[in-house]
Amino acid sequence: MSDFLLVQTLNGLSFAALLFLLSSGLSLIYGVMKIVNIAHGSFFMVGAYVGMTVLNKTNNFFLATLAGGLAVGVLGAVMERGFLRRFSLQAMPQMMITMGFALIFRDLSLLIWGGDPYLLEAPQFLKGSANIFGVVFPIYRLFIFGVAVVVAIALWLFNDKTLVGAKLRAAVDDHEMARGVGLNVPLISGFMFGLGAFLAAFGGVMGGPIFGVYPGLDFELLSLGFVVVLVGGRGSLLGSAVGSILVGLVDNFGKALIPELSYFTLFAPMALVVALKPAGLFGKD
Repeated sequence: MSDFLLVQTLNGLSFAALLFLLSSGLSLIYGVMKIVNIAHGSFFMVGAYVGMTVLNKTNNFFLATLAGGLAVGVLGAVMERGFLRRFSLQAMPQMMITMGFALIFRDLSLLIWGGDPYLLEAPQFLKGSANIFGVVFPIYRLFIFGVAVVVAIALWLFNDKTLVGAKLRAAVDDHEMARGVGLNVPLISGFMFGLGAFLAAFGGVMGGPIFGVYPGLDFELLSLGFVVVLVGGRGSLLGSAVGSILVGLVDNFGKALIPELSYFTLFAPMALVVALKPAGLFGKD
């Protein structure tokens, strides 16, 4: 029984690491721009497809990860600058635009890469397993958790210790006041949207050796990303981290123990948290 608990906990934490890469950008995009970004799951999927293409050409996983993140980050910045900025702080038009882009990205992915599922190959030195308290566990999943910790620390340092991070926090706390003191809120918003797209795509490539990539991956993970944001709190990096761990563990244990009620075990706690604290665990009312 103890081995089962340890394995499921490790699986849940590795899944939480990927959820953090997806949800941190989604949370901050909403915190700064107030956009419910339906295309965020598409960034994850397209990043994985781009990474797979680069990996097949170069046989370099880390170059593929960087290429997937940068390509989708630029795509996100163009999307924000060319379309979303025209409807600044207009929630419904922006949400419908992102939904339209999500459907476009899905169809283009189907046209370019087809409908077959693909599994990205992890680097050779990250293959194999490690022995953790008598339990054999894949090294690559441990690596993903380590990467997410490094990314979380880097985002925290950026957000709390840099001038750009201070401007970002000001935009999150009070949009109008930030404009009033001379901050370039559109530029901050564009940067944040591109960064969020980069993080999602980066997570898509990192998750490729575990989930693979296939049509429909975008909306599957989008729903979990929104659960993390609602539980953790919109605009909060700490909320994204804690929410990812909670959702990753609850989802994994729910599927392992009572698969018939896996959606109930995930969404019922979310509904309870939102009912008791509508802004999320670390969000601001």
